[in-house]
Amino acid sequence: MQIILNIPPYSPEKGIEVQWESGFEITVRNNENGVYLIANKEGLVSLAIQLLTLAQSEIPSGRHIHYDEYNSLEDGSCNLIIEKK
Repeated sequence: MQIILNIPPYSPEKGIEVQWESGFEITVRNNENGVYLIANKEGLVSLAIQLLTLAQSEIPSGRHIHYDEYNSLEDGSCNLIIEKK
């Protein structure tokens, strides 16, 4: 199987462009065993694109993408912040 991803270019004026696959579902849960990221295919592809977007050389350290139940995650999810080192 081959998946072709279009990674949006970074622009300091626009910031990080976040793209979502239609029908994505992502849940993040934290318990005593660890952090669980549960996603359907569209959610996993969306996260892959966003991680590759964040990995671009042009994006400075400290930039991040913030996910929560009000912004992309399923109800009851805990916050997830992915930051570039």
